[in-house]
Amino acid sequence: MPVLTDLVTALSSGAVRVVDLTAPLSDETPLLELPEQFGQTAQFQLEEISRYDDRGPAWYWNNFRTGEHTGTHFDAPSHWVTGAEGENIDQVPPTALLAPAVVLDVTDRVAEDPNFLIEVSDIEKFVAEHGELPAGGWLLCRTGWSARVTQEEMINNTETGPTSPGLSAEAARWVAEESPLQGIGVETVGTDAGAAHSFEPAFPCHSYLLGNGKFGLAQLQNLDQLPPTGAVILAAPLKIVGGSGSPARVLALVED
Repeated sequence: MPVLTDLVTALSSGAVRVVDLTAPLSDETPLLELPEQFGQTAQFQLEEISRYDDRGPAWYWNNFRTGEHTGTHFDAPSHWVTGAEGENIDQVPPTALLAPAVVLDVTDRVAEDPNFLIEVSDIEKFVAEHGELPAGGWLLCRTGWSARVTQEEMINNTETGPTSPGLSAEAARWVAEESPLQGIGVETVGTDAGAAHSFEPAFPCHSYLLGNGKFGLAQLQNLDQLPPTGAVILAAPLKIVGGSGSPARVLALVED
């Protein structure tokens, strides 16, 4: 218990900060756009049940409707065909929900090129500077994309289609098959780059990571408040039975 007591004391004193990495979830939350022939995720909607009125004089509550992969969300292996036999979101081990993280900052290169792709060499350079990647941890990719809060800004359609940064196919394969990490976290609408539909394989972060039993976090915010190493991430998806993912509240613990 002394370890937990020390943690509570550190939280109370401010020695450990809690940083909210979660984007607001509303009917204005950006959504992934798929070609028209495919099914589309539902925009987040609140439906009021009662609000201190004749429908319920002492209580306010709502129904809500949304997709599993809306806003800040957690991708389970079963989300992708390569992970079809893998875990649903309710089967993700609780130990995976609380894990260390490193933050790879590529904001300067994304500012110059919104199609910028993180390569294995970028991760290796990070390791050379900051030390080994944490076993069972997250690679959080800071791109500055969370400053884009509208549908148009987040998807960033150009003459070549959706345009946003991400991992190259080889970097995605490396993280999935060679690194000790359990997954990646990004600021974009999904874990893959905007042009990933044309990669080989298509959508490699989904294909490689989920196919190897790893996870994804998308639409994170406030990564600029985290250090390159040392943060601990609490990712709390809904325990949807049979679900492929879930909106999540994602928090970071940072020791100052």
